[in-house]
Amino acid sequence: MRMAWHIGRVAAAWLLLAILSLGVLADPASAGPPQVAKGRGDKCVAETGWMRRNHMSVLKHQRDGTVHEGLRTSTFSLKGCVDCHAVKGDDGKAVTVADPKHFCRTCHDYAAVKLDCFECHASRPEGAAMQSGAAGADPHNGDVAALSAYLKEVQR
Repeated sequence: MRMAWHIGRVAAAWLLLAILSLGVLADPASAGPPQVAKGRGDKCVAETGWMRRNHMSVLKHQRDGTVHEGLRTSTFSLKGCVDCHAVKGDDGKAVTVADPKHFCRTCHDYAAVKLDCFECHASRPEGAAMQSGAAGADPHNGDVAALSAYLKEVQR
């Protein structure tokens, strides 16, 4: 009886291993680290490895400085990131965060980390949504521009 139980466990382990290996073979994205699209320009605002490890801390610090203290710098701004790292779709226009090819989604999907920045912020460079027409346009692009204009006026 014990022997049959052990044989059953070994068979179940082999079956599980076979199923998992088929899943990896069927989905090459899960076979290794994500392939991140290169940004425009020669280099990022900081060393690539450092940015990959610290981007969230940098964005939170930028957010706090902007929202709480009214400081507006472009070095680590989300808008600057989106402008530089925009990925173009088959139509030649920047994709939105709804597209799995979006720069931020590449790593966030791989790491299963929620990406909520674009619930309020534009997920592609300003003007890109307007150029692509009303269908599929990012509804936040106009709001971001209007808010930016208002904040500039208030600072005077």
